Amino acid sequence: MANPPSDPKTHWDKVYNTKAPDQVSWYRPHLERSLALIERAAASISASIIDVGGGESTLVDDLLARGYQNITVLDISEAAINVTKTRLKKAAEQVHWIAGDVTRLKLGSKFYDVWHDRAVFHFLTSVEQRSAYVQNVARAVKTGGHVIVSTFGPEGPSKCSGLEVTRYDAESLHDQFGMRFRLVESFQELHQTPFSTTQQFLYCYCRIE
Repeated sequence: MANPPSDPKTHWDKVYNTKAPDQVSWYRPHLERSLALIERAAASISASIIDVGGGESTLVDDLLARGYQNITVLDISEAAINVTKTRLKKAAEQVHWIAGDVTRLKLGSKFYDVWHDRAVFHFLTSVEQRSAYVQNVARAVKTGGHVIVSTFGPEGPSKCSGLEVTRYDAESLHDQFGMRFRLVESFQELHQTPFSTTQQFLYCYCRIE
């Protein structure tokens, strides 16, 4: 397995500075599956929701359109965040933005009701990175809160954006998090990329005990 890039921020800033939002393989106009799970997990529109790796994703647009009032978007690339702020215009003021590496930040304790991550965790190829991520989730999400993580599935790509990834089935992904994360549901989804290819994604939806 290749080592992660020595400076992930520089890598991802380059990606987002050189490619349009709809010219990356993971782009979808709307994250329908994620939205459905978040609506299921969030008890009310005041629920505190964090979208990890939300960068240029339209998920924040759709959450705002549904009336959610307490949204955080975290991304390692400030360039990606700035694209979305520009797209949202005045509505960007309703969102809390964090530019930083989720494996190095210390988020607020027991702060979030819903943690969402589509296509970040599979880039964490070292044990240390994954451990730091899981510790952050365990610290930041309230007891009884929900964690939605989507990675490439067993038949997904082995590389993305020039980087090695780790692929998972439901059991191996849940094993990364541990028994405190009670698995509610898992399923696979075939994502059609902007380049007319398909990628297998795995979703795991957990509740923190």
